[in-house]
Order: sequence, then structure tokens, then C-alpha cells
Amino acid sequence: MRVFPMFKYFSRAVHEEQEREHDDEEKNVVGSLCTSRTVWRKSLVMSCKGFTVFDSYGDLVYRVDNYIGRPNEVILMDASGKPILTMCRRRKLGLLDSWFMYEGELGNQRTRSSSLSKSSRSPICCVRKHVNLLHGNSNIQAYVYRGDSHSDKRCAAFVIEGSYAHRTCKVLDECKRVVAETKRKEANTKNVSFGIEIFQLIVHPGFDHAFAMALVLLLDQMFS
Repeated sequence: MRVFPMFKYFSRAVHEEQEREHDDEEKNVVGSLCTSRTVWRKSLVMSCKGFTVFDSYGDLVYRVDNYIGRPNEVILMDASGKPILTMCRRRKLGLLDSWFMYEGELGNQRTRSSSLSKSSRSPICCVRKHVNLLHGNSNIQAYVYRGDSHSDKRCAAFVIEGSYAHRTCKVLDECKRVVAETKRKEANTKNVSFGIEIFQLIVHPGFDHAFAMALVLLLDQMFS
């Protein structure tokens, strides 16, 4: 396994930038209790496509390594490579792809075709891309349903709004409260330049960090 050669340089640059951000946060203790993660749309492994996620200290938190461009199965791992969540795509009529999220790795129970429904494990949720054919709110990116239910948009547990292409999305709960969001990452110094491949994931208090990152992965599959 070949690790991406520029990772050490990039990690150091991000760490220095985030140290400054962390110092600023400590000076404003009264501020928000949200947690910020830096998301790099790059795998640690040279032959893969994926993601690398850092905390505010520059330490590795999550990683994703995909050996093909748009896989039907995406696994979110912790820093050591242990699977946390697995997302599987089920295609229906070519338009309405549904993604099902499972805890850990599916192992021998996982399938890569329409026979996914035969799995004995229950999904945490189902995520479906919003398709705006004639009318509706074009600002909506996707709907998140509890378990494997995904029939009525009014029953969605979460709605994702904004634009993933611009890395400006918000995850809203049933009460329309923001529980997580993505933002463009702005550098504080002229020595560090961040493009669209590097952005922030901000998780609000009480919302699961890994689940929020998993939703980012699905948005990337849907809109990239």
C-alpha cells in the first residue's frame, strides 16, 4: 500500500493552520460549542480516491479509500482503518438511487447488486438524492430517512440543503434546526491556499460526528 507522498507536507500545513484556529477558539471560550473538522478530498493511499479528515489539532480522525471512482459501497474508517459506517447503493429505475447506511462493515453479508435487500442486517438510515424534474425546492440536495423507509418526503428525519458543488450544505432536522454543515475553508495566512477539495465539516452539539461525515460522503457520490 503506497501512501500519498505529499501527505506529510499537507498534514503539517493543515496542522499549523489549525493550531492558529484552535488558539483563536480558546481566546473565545464563550463562542459556539460546534466541532470543526477539516475534510480533504484525497485518499492517503496513492492508488485510491477517497477522503482524509483532520481535527482542530491536525490529527487524523477519519479516512476513506476507494479503489474505484464511484463505488456501490463506501466505508468510513477511523484513523486506524477500523470500519465505522458502510454505505451501500441500491439502484432503482436508473433515477432514484438510494443509499443505505450500516454500522461497521457488512463483511460476508454485504452484496454489491440488487440482492442487497437479502441482507439480514437492518440499516441505520436510507439517503435519497432529491430529483427536481419539474418543480420543487431546488435548494434541497437529499433526504435522510430512518431505517429502510424512504417513501414519503414528509417523513424524512433530516433534509440536506445548499450546494455540495460549492461545499455549502446544511443538514436540518425535523424541526428545521441545523445539526451539521459544510463550509469552504479559508486560510488565515498567505502561505496556505485551500481550494474546493479542502473544506470544513461543522458538527453542532448532540449530532454524531461520524454520521455527519458519512452524509458528506454520500453527497460526494451523488453530486460529483
